[in-house]
Amino acid sequence: MSLTRLLHEVQACRICEANLPFGPRPVLQLTATARLLIIGQAPGSKVHQSGIPWSDASGDRLCDWLKLDRSVFYNAEKVAILPIGFCYPGAGENGADKPPRTECAPRWHKRLLEQLPDRKLTLLVGQYAQRHYLTSTRKNSMTETVQAFSEYAPQYFPLPHPSWRSVVWMRKHPWFEEAVIPALRKAVRKSI
Repeated sequence: MSLTRLLHEVQACRICEANLPFGPRPVLQLTATARLLIIGQAPGSKVHQSGIPWSDASGDRLCDWLKLDRSVFYNAEKVAILPIGFCYPGAGENGADKPPRTECAPRWHKRLLEQLPDRKLTLLVGQYAQRHYLTSTRKNSMTETVQAFSEYAPQYFPLPHPSWRSVVWMRKHPWFEEAVIPALRKAVRKSI
């Protein structure tokens, strides 16, 4: 199946429509030439409205971590963006969004990843991406998994989700900015 046809199928997906407060709107970015893959959680409400992946404050923070300007980040020829859940799952408790829907990754990821033959690096952003891809090799917590980032190289690079909560998390874990961010930027430069 061609990538174009597969992406049309993804965009037409309605499998969990009844559970989505604002209806389905799969948000992803993928071309066969991309060498960097970013796997995140699920679109937030702003991303749902815009239809552009990471078009919010979390995306700004992620671009800063990667040291990529938006023109490179949104260059689908270089960067693929694939969430665990393709549609906005709705608001949960304590101001956070609900977890990504569980239907998307098992249904679509394998088929979409087969369309990325030149992929060099996959960033696993947040615990849901890490749980799905690192399975039994992930550590007891997201913090421990991120701290052990070099164990997953060169295929994967685990990161926390860059939400506003990560600012507090980063203050508690200065090693992230001191060791992880420089290694991340180097890995991203090599993959693009």
